[in-house]
Amino acid sequence: MDEFIKSYITAALWSSTDQVDEQGGEPLDANYSPDDLAPETLARIQADCESFYRDHIEDIVSNVSRAGHDFWLTRNRHGSGFWDGDWEKETGRRLTEASHKFGELELYVGDDGLLYF
Repeated sequence: MDEFIKSYITAALWSSTDQVDEQGGEPLDANYSPDDLAPETLARIQADCESFYRDHIEDIVSNVSRAGHDFWLTRNRHGSGFWDGDWEKETGRRLTEASHKFGELELYVGDDGLLYF
């Protein structure tokens, strides 16, 4: 489970930007780490990841780290994820549908310098 959450957070940080300019700014992982997640953001991450992991362990057990990464990308409809061919076709379809049910999230930097959804 820890590996799943860690890879989910890693994907969230490198695929999100700080929005400091019109081009979107810098990727969050350039200036922020998991330690910069607000407590409520981390709690949401843990709850969503635990739910997804528990419900799909049989499909993801062969590559838990990749699954955490793909859960973030797929739920936010990035250009890759469970559906892009790295998972068996039916498994990828099932995991994609499940990810989309969690809805999209966007990280942003709060006035206190912490990361929120």
